[in-house]
Amino acid sequence: MIKIKKFNFLQVDLIVVLISFLLATIYNFAFFNRVIGTYPLSEGNAFFVLSIFLNLFLIFVLLFSLFRNKYFFKPFFIFIFLISSFVAYSMNTYGVVYDDVMIQNFLKTNSKEIKDLMSFQFLLYFFLLGLIPSYIIAKLKIDYPDIKTNILTRFGIILGAGGMLYLSLFSFSKNYASFFREHKPLRYYVNPIHPLFSFSRYAVAMFTDSKNKTIEHLGRDAFIPKEDLDRELIILVIGETARADRFSLNGHNKKTNPMLENEKVISFKNMTSCGTSTAISVPCIFSNLGRDGFFIGKAKSRENLIDVLGHTSNIATLWRDNNSDSKGVALRTQSEDFQSPTLNRICDSECRDVGMLIGLQEFVDKQTKKDIVIVLHQMGNHGPAYYKRYPPEFEKFKPVCNTNQLEKCSLEEIQNAYDNAILYTDYFLAQAIEFLKKNSDRFQTTLFYVSDHGESLGENGVYLHGMPYFMAPIEQKSVASILWFGGNFKNKIDYGKLKRLEDAPLSHDNVFHTMLGLLEVKTKIYDARLDFLNGILRH
Repeated sequence: MIKIKKFNFLQVDLIVVLISFLLATIYNFAFFNRVIGTYPLSEGNAFFVLSIFLNLFLIFVLLFSLFRNKYFFKPFFIFIFLISSFVAYSMNTYGVVYDDVMIQNFLKTNSKEIKDLMSFQFLLYFFLLGLIPSYIIAKLKIDYPDIKTNILTRFGIILGAGGMLYLSLFSFSKNYASFFREHKPLRYYVNPIHPLFSFSRYAVAMFTDSKNKTIEHLGRDAFIPKEDLDRELIILVIGETARADRFSLNGHNKKTNPMLENEKVISFKNMTSCGTSTAISVPCIFSNLGRDGFFIGKAKSRENLIDVLGHTSNIATLWRDNNSDSKGVALRTQSEDFQSPTLNRICDSECRDVGMLIGLQEFVDKQTKKDIVIVLHQMGNHGPAYYKRYPPEFEKFKPVCNTNQLEKCSLEEIQNAYDNAILYTDYFLAQAIEFLKKNSDRFQTTLFYVSDHGESLGENGVYLHGMPYFMAPIEQKSVASILWFGGNFKNKIDYGKLKRLEDAPLSHDNVFHTMLGLLEVKTKIYDARLDFLNGILRH
C-alpha cells in the first residue's frame, strides 16, 4: 500500500502551486492551442504567449489560495479535477465550450445521449485527469495552519502573485489591450474558470426562475373567423441538427433528398436558427420574443405558440417527441413520448422517427370539427453517434464513421454518416407527406419542416454544436427548412413568389407568425411582417 508523506502548512501552499501549474498546462491545451492560433509564435509572439501562461498560472494560485481551509481544501480540489477532466475531454475532442447555455444542455442530457458521448478516450481522460489526482488529494494527510498564520500566508500570496500579475500585464499592455478587446471568445476556453462561471450564472438564473411560478398569458384574444370554413391539417416537424447545405435540394453534391426531390416542396436555403442548441432553439421557435429578445428564463414563464393555438378553441394540438423532450413547450398540451417501444413500434437499435406517424390517423379522425396541428420532434441527426440515427438500409454513403469518437474518423467518414442520417430524414418527411396526401380531400394540408440548429462536422477542428451564438460558425446556425402544400392550399399559393423565397434570409423568428397566418388565427400579437407567407397565401 502506497503511503503518502504528511504535509505541513508550508507544503499546502506548494500543493496549491502544483495544482495551479497542472491546470494551466495539461488541462488547458485547448485554450493555448487557440491562443497560439491567434498569436502565432513564428510572428514574434513567444514572450506574449508565455506571459499568458504565467498570468493564468498566477490567477489559479490567487483563486485557489482562498480554499486552503481544512473544511474546503479536499472537496474543492476533487471537484475541480473531476470537472476539469470532463471539460478538457470535450474541448480537446469536439472543440466545444461551456457557457451557461452549454451547461443547461449538459444538465438536461438524458441517459441515452450520455451513452452516445461515452467512449474509451473519455474514460481515459476521466481516469487519468480526474480520478487519479482526486484519489491523491483524498489520501493526503495535511497539517493546516492556524487562523493567524493562514491569514498572513494568504496575504503574502495575494501580494506576491498579484504583484507579478500586474507586472506581466503592464509589460505587455498593448498586447493585452487587443487580447481583451478583440479576442474575447478565447476566454471561453479557460478550464475550469469559465465553465464554473457559466454554471454559477445558470444556477442564479434557475433560482430566480424557480421563485417566479406565474405564467404570463399570451394571445388570449386569439380566434379563427367564422367565415373560415376550410379545415387545416398541419404537421410541423422540428428537425435535429440538420444543416441546410447537406440537403441536395439546396445543392449538396450527394443525393440526400431523393424522395423530397419528387415532391413539390420549397426548400429555404438561408434559414438561420435562434440558437445553437436544442434547449434554446426549440422554445425560441415557439416563442414570439425573437432571437434578440429571447432568453430561457422569460420563455419558461410565458405562454407559447401551442398555447395561443389552444386559446382559439378551434385548433387541436398534439406533440410527439422522439428526442429528449419538448424543452417546456408542450407542458400544456397533449404530448407523447416516442423514444420508447411502448408507443413507437418501429424500433431496432433505437426508436425511429418514422414511428411517430403510427396512430396519427386515429387522432385526426377523432377531431370532427377543429383544425389540427401536429408537432413531430425528431431524433434526426443527433450526434456524435450519427451512424445510429438511421437503419442499416440507409447507409448509402460510405465509408462511414461508426463510432462516437469522431477524432478517430476522417472528415469523409463523419460527413458520410451525417449525410446518411439526412437521407433517413428525407424518407421520414416523404412518409409524412404521404400521410397528408391521404387526408388532403378533407383538409388544407401542410408540412412545415425546420431544424432546431446546425452542426459542425470538423470544420476548423470544431464538432457538434452549442457554441455561444456570437462565436458559433455558420455551420451551427444555418438550418434546413422546407414547405409542402396539399389539398386546397395548393390552389391558394402563388408558387412563383414562394419560389423566390428559397434564397431569402429567413430565420426561426418567422415560424411563430407564419404558423398563425397559415391557420388564419386573428390576434394582436400576430406580426404580418414576420409571416413570410403573407401576400403569397390567399385565404
